[in-house]
Amino acid sequence: MSYKIPLLPLTEEIESKAVLKKCAKAHQALAELKGIVATIPNESILINTLSLQEAKDSSAIENIITTHDELFKSDNLTQQFITLAAKEVFSYANALQNGFKQVKQHELLTCNDIKKIQAEIEQNNAGFRTQSGTTLKNEQTGEIIYNPPQNHDEIVTLMTNLEQFINNDEICEWDELVKMAIIHHQFESIHPFYDGNGRTGRVINVLYLIKQDLLTLPVLYLSRYINQHKQDYYQLLQSVRTDKTWEEWLLFMLDAVEQTSKQTIILIKGIKNLMQDYKIQLREKLPKIYSQDLLNNIFCHPYTKIEFVTKDLQVTRKTAAKYLDAMVEIRLLSKHKISKDNYYLNDALYQLLLNVSAK
Repeated sequence: MSYKIPLLPLTEEIESKAVLKKCAKAHQALAELKGIVATIPNESILINTLSLQEAKDSSAIENIITTHDELFKSDNLTQQFITLAAKEVFSYANALQNGFKQVKQHELLTCNDIKKIQAEIEQNNAGFRTQSGTTLKNEQTGEIIYNPPQNHDEIVTLMTNLEQFINNDEICEWDELVKMAIIHHQFESIHPFYDGNGRTGRVINVLYLIKQDLLTLPVLYLSRYINQHKQDYYQLLQSVRTDKTWEEWLLFMLDAVEQTSKQTIILIKGIKNLMQDYKIQLREKLPKIYSQDLLNNIFCHPYTKIEFVTKDLQVTRKTAAKYLDAMVEIRLLSKHKISKDNYYLNDALYQLLLNVSAK
């Protein structure tokens, strides 16, 4: 079907009573999440563990399926990946983390930033589409359900308009969460790249919240909610194009923000309590090797290894191995041999992440 993508802001009134009521609940949950994030002293713990969760769920929406085991056994530092799917998930996590650094530094989210995110996800530099022929099809039937803009100049015009809408808060006075939902729909409708539009669009969601200071770290990952309601997500994206059902779309995305915030709060509290428990045990049973850096290491990497400890603590391989083996003895970690390498699993953290994914 043909859908004439409007320039932003939209001319129609979209902030209904139901939308504004839902906005208030979503903001409340998001503010609570922002507050609890501030209580974790080392931000890399949340960025490393949770960005990998988001990357896994966002990739799953595109049928790129991997397991926690495959992810944690892969080594991003040395670019050794258990499966091709694991490699793609790490590419997504890297794109998310690099995008976060860019937005924090410049307080902008530009077309160039978006191109870099997509390039890292897809591992190419194709840029915006220049050739016609891209269509969106029903996965089951193969039926064409939507034709995005085919003309390169039109894509550039629409993306330039979207860039202005993202970065100029004075263009319209809509609630920021409403804007995020509009930005997501607009980006997915423009479909500016040959590949990676879905995953890039979901990175934009969280980076926009960072830009607007609704979050300080990129830890609100909507992909799990979208994956759980995949059919509704695609149907609502399309019904806006056919019937302008903006209210239903906005309510869906606002519910995603609220529910995901609440789930992430529970997860972060779980991580925080677990860290405190490990801290007490390390101080009591292994006071000679205890340090905050060591504690941070085994929570940054659910599967850690000697090289990670050597790098993070600036110690020798022999010392790093001694530390890890000592933690195995008191059952804070378990030791696993994968190929030629020894890995040390933080079983309690691993189980916590696994349980959240299963819900």
